[in-house]
Amino acid sequence: MRTSIATVCLAGTLVEKLHACAEAGFDGIEIMDADLTAAYESPEEIRALCDRLGLTIDLFQPLRDFEGVDDATLADNLRRAKAKFEVMRRLGASMILLCSNVGTATISDRTTTANQLGMLADLAAEYSIDIAYEALAWGRYVDDYRDAWELVRLADRPNLGVCLDSFHVLSRGHDPAAIERIDADKLFFLQLADAPDMDLDVLSWSRHHRLFPGEGDFDLTRFLSHMLRAGYRGPLSLEVFNDTFRQTDAKRTAAHALRSLRWLFDRSAALNGWDDQQLAPPQPPRAIDFVEIAGEDLSAVEATLQQLGFAFGGRHRTKPVRLWQAGAARIILNEQRRTKDARLSGLGVEVEDAGAAAGRAHAIGAPAVFRRSSAGEYDLRGVEAPDGTEVAWNSRSAGDSWLPEFVGGAEDDSTASSLHGVVDHLNIAYPWQEFDEAVLFFRSVLALDAEPVAELPGPRGLVRSQVMRTPDGAVRLAMNLAPPTAPLQPRHIAIRVDDAVAAARAARGRGLPFLPIPSNYYDDLRARFGLEHAALDELRELDLLYDRDEQGAFVHFYTPTIDGLFFEIVERRGTYDGYGAASTPVRFAAQLHHTGRYTDDREQGEAARR
Repeated sequence: MRTSIATVCLAGTLVEKLHACAEAGFDGIEIMDADLTAAYESPEEIRALCDRLGLTIDLFQPLRDFEGVDDATLADNLRRAKAKFEVMRRLGASMILLCSNVGTATISDRTTTANQLGMLADLAAEYSIDIAYEALAWGRYVDDYRDAWELVRLADRPNLGVCLDSFHVLSRGHDPAAIERIDADKLFFLQLADAPDMDLDVLSWSRHHRLFPGEGDFDLTRFLSHMLRAGYRGPLSLEVFNDTFRQTDAKRTAAHALRSLRWLFDRSAALNGWDDQQLAPPQPPRAIDFVEIAGEDLSAVEATLQQLGFAFGGRHRTKPVRLWQAGAARIILNEQRRTKDARLSGLGVEVEDAGAAAGRAHAIGAPAVFRRSSAGEYDLRGVEAPDGTEVAWNSRSAGDSWLPEFVGGAEDDSTASSLHGVVDHLNIAYPWQEFDEAVLFFRSVLALDAEPVAELPGPRGLVRSQVMRTPDGAVRLAMNLAPPTAPLQPRHIAIRVDDAVAAARAARGRGLPFLPIPSNYYDDLRARFGLEHAALDELRELDLLYDRDEQGAFVHFYTPTIDGLFFEIVERRGTYDGYGAASTPVRFAAQLHHTGRYTDDREQGEAARR
């Protein structure tokens, strides 16, 4: 697999973009005309820099609004093209992208259009340049890749072929199966982009909302499979117009982009049974092994866990790390990380083959985590998520692996802990520039599926929420994206128990304060669900929240926020599978009211990213 990326995907100057692409590991690049025009370096200097960096210039783009025009416009278009061919000769680029005409076309006749494409190809041949003709989804007369192929076939020039862009094909709902009927020698170039399903004009959708593979809703695995089965032999290239990526660090975005290509190619190889080109198979998590909280002083977290009913599981024999347990819910408190505030810093998951899971993650491009350990300690292999959260895999039970390293705890957790549960889900907030990257990470590295995006009203604007989970719900990560101007929301750990009411009464008896819920919320519950007075009074008394659907019911409560972290106790009745979304705006408002902000420290957002 050869990889390439359009410079439009990245922020910075052209030189900065080239260095970022090379450092990430791309084989080649598409140079945007606008990037070269704005560069102080000459085409010869850019060519030399690409040579030094080991980057091939796979495509120069774009040439626009050429075909389907009157004779006078055609003459000027040929003049314009010749000037760009001269620049390409100096740059050392041998292929140019020609977009179907959207602005100046006045002639829809196919014979005329094919003849004009042939004239352009003949001119390009004088410069040893190939032309990759692309049907833009909003082209005036050519907006379907099958029409572009027909025009290329009619023009019949050896240096004229098609460029297929997944966005232009899939956004219009065109069937990509016909790709396999195109002559393989005429498949000159491939551009890949994902995108969310949106009810938006296709031009705005394309210019602002493209995503890297694995982050949107397009079936890129099937699309790429058609290209490869058709005999395409060129690079897999990314062309992603996205307002976020063009504002973020170029090196980080380039590394993120390459991970998406590796994941996509592996998916396509698996779909087609190309065993020799596949990575190690995905390792879907079977359960959450542990959750780690890091901070300089975690005594407040420890007090909250004790009041919730967790039992002290012991101190690590060589590190300033403590364990608290409530049945199968295991929370590790790590004070060897010198961060001011408590934060959710890591999680462990149980899988069939931890070595294979880690190897796959490294092959995709996730950075390995170094864990300081002493002789005889269990080796938990892991990687770092884009925001710094660590993910570790374990093929063995905790009791047969890392748990014996903790000493001084209760001998029998079943009697020491008054709370018994499992980790139901983790809620992780991300800043606007990291959200899509996190979706790709958890999909590609943890083999989690993405549920549809929900938008929840909050006091600082709409919050975008997306759940990543295993099909059986054993592992669930709820990801929140707050408005760009709002502070980062706190993260939280939800523990599922059999009886949330009993857990609430016991915790309150141990002196734990809950997040206070406004009385108006319970009036609304009565209107929505017609709850009996006794049930409603119990919810109100204990600051419990409630939701119900045709599958069952959801009862839950929240602890106060400690720095950027809080806990939730949940009970799922029947087969209820949601998260109490209708109550979430109330939680947002209550946390803001009682802390003056979403978190106790606005700098928590920066701490969580370090």
